[in-house]
Amino acid sequence: MEPQDPVKREGRLTPVIVLATLIAAFGSSFQYGYNVAAINSPSEFMKDFYNYTYYDRVGEYMNEFYLTLLWSVTVSMFPFGGFLGSLMVGPLVNNLGRKGTLLFNNIFSIVPALLMGFSELAKSFEMIIVARVLVGICAGLSSNVVPMYLGELAPKNWRGALGVVPQLFITIGILVAQIFGLRSLLANEEGWPILLGLTGIPAVLQLLFLPFFPESPRYLLIQKKDEAAAKSALRRLRGWHDVDAEIEEILEEDRAEKAVGFISVLKLFKMRSLRWQVISIIVLMAGQQLSGVNAIYYYADQIYLSAGVNEDDVQYVTAGTGAVNVLITVCAIFVVELMGRRFLLLLGFSVCFTACCVLTGALALQDVISWMPYISIACVISYVIGHALGPSPIPALLVTEIFLQSSRPAAYMVAGTVHWLSNFTVGLVFPFIQVGLGAYSFVIFAVICLLTTVYIFLIIPETKSKTFIEINRIFIKMNKVPGVHPEKEELKEFPPSTARQ
Repeated sequence: MEPQDPVKREGRLTPVIVLATLIAAFGSSFQYGYNVAAINSPSEFMKDFYNYTYYDRVGEYMNEFYLTLLWSVTVSMFPFGGFLGSLMVGPLVNNLGRKGTLLFNNIFSIVPALLMGFSELAKSFEMIIVARVLVGICAGLSSNVVPMYLGELAPKNWRGALGVVPQLFITIGILVAQIFGLRSLLANEEGWPILLGLTGIPAVLQLLFLPFFPESPRYLLIQKKDEAAAKSALRRLRGWHDVDAEIEEILEEDRAEKAVGFISVLKLFKMRSLRWQVISIIVLMAGQQLSGVNAIYYYADQIYLSAGVNEDDVQYVTAGTGAVNVLITVCAIFVVELMGRRFLLLLGFSVCFTACCVLTGALALQDVISWMPYISIACVISYVIGHALGPSPIPALLVTEIFLQSSRPAAYMVAGTVHWLSNFTVGLVFPFIQVGLGAYSFVIFAVICLLTTVYIFLIIPETKSKTFIEINRIFIKMNKVPGVHPEKEELKEFPPSTARQ
């Protein structure tokens, strides 16, 4: 066979890959976005439900502090569940496989959907709080496992585009929750249990359809040592019979890691050959969450109101912002293989930095200059565009790309833990920062965006269209692992040197 033949065929997006991507992303990632946003619109009705339920039990209403505390717990149980879900990633993907974990994960969606849907009938707000932890676990697992599964299914020249699809479905989930959460639809006294319970539908669909699609060939070959199953999966995914070259590439990765064995989270931090990869995912995940994306959404309503948007119309403007988010993430899918991951990260964080700086000034001057609120609205939309281009979709994709098979589950556990703890921290701390600093709270986010941009510029290499082994060689040079010559074909010499560290 001529050498360029596989290169030509490499680019094929077969129906099997497209459908597996859509089912995994809709069944899992969509729910993450949906559950982030679904609780915002009906919050007043839900607080009333908490209060009336309490009254039915003890004969008096809750005091303001207790109600606020209960509501804060309800909201923050979601990122807490996400943190727990991230800790479960490694054991589950190694034992059940990538597809198996996604199927198992549907339990953490269907059960809470039923709990939330029937909470009003049962007159129990505790059911909602428990359900929020469970949907959090679902989101914590899916936000890590879906990019891992798709990254391992995809041919290398489509890995970036498919890696952005989970983020696209998160944004679609947010938008759908915002639309269903319009007061005229489900954000009302009768509708809110249905709004919360709808999250179970994508899980049921995934449970029905995902079993018909292949498991990750890398998992089958490296972890299960089942070459026949791996070849069969690859043939279905690629749409052609001769998959020996790709099997050989996976086996090369396996040989490179043989001496390392299973990598736990502790070992991940100790290995010199993985030093910059680990630092990079921590910086990117923390930067993604601490760059103020949640704060911008939190502030958006007030910004729209101060610009003269009618109070009843704010919900439509918010849904419009959600639509912009979806649109730009679609653009990112097409651009990520063209411009590369590094460029999109630099562009995205730079736009967010600029938007935070200008927004600080605009908020400080909005009472003095009449047209300032419009500048604020432009900043919010610019920030959403910037974040959707790079900081939102790229970090999870990079975790798949910069780690090899044996270290990938542990890497996702670290990335997921940083992601959810940062998310939890912002949710907890931001209201206090806002009270203390007001408009100037965005200065903190601007600094974080700037520092992350500088780190990306100095450290993060471009990974576009490279195999996992080629990406690994770039990091071996960066990590200055002794006794390794990057030009050597086999990497199996580097694990013993790391063991000596």
